[in-house]
Amino acid sequence: MNTPVLIDLDTASSIWENFFSVFPLVVIGTREADGGDDFAPKHLAMPMSWSNHFGFVCTPRHNTYQNIKRERQFTVTYMRPSQTVLASLAATPRCDDGSKPISSSLPTLAAQQVDAAFIADGHLFLECELQQTVDHLGENSLIIGRIVCARVAEDALRSAELDDQDLVFKSPLLAYLYPGRFAEISNSTQLPFPAGFKR
Repeated sequence: MNTPVLIDLDTASSIWENFFSVFPLVVIGTREADGGDDFAPKHLAMPMSWSNHFGFVCTPRHNTYQNIKRERQFTVTYMRPSQTVLASLAATPRCDDGSKPISSSLPTLAAQQVDAAFIADGHLFLECELQQTVDHLGENSLIIGRIVCARVAEDALRSAELDDQDLVFKSPLLAYLYPGRFAEISNSTQLPFPAGFKR
């Protein structure tokens, strides 16, 4: 086995721009103070437990953070590879007056249990109530919500009648390759877990 050549990275600044990492790409939906929708793409996002908790990293400077602190709820849309442009548009900067007109132009889907919207045509839709925030992670915060409603698109639902690889092929997943690239995952292989493995 060849030993790789390792390059030291300077941890006095962010290391994450020096290599590619795989993340999901989700859009967080919140309610603005004026009643409008706000959408923001996030990639530092994942389940926080096996007990239906979801978390993502955000900065307190953003309206997403302020809206969630005020309203104590948010939505999560897992985007499809065909919707990367919509996810990108959700990142459009605010105008000088603080408004974000693009949010009213995006196709939306109503939530059922929280007062916020989704981006339409995702494959997984989570409605969350704020459980806690973890502040002072550098300039960022971790927002953790309890999932109170979850819906999945029929073509993305696992079933005993369809092989998992066939499902992934028919309904590809979107992967965000930070920094600044994305990939469509349509091929997968079962991980060879050892006998007796339990989560």
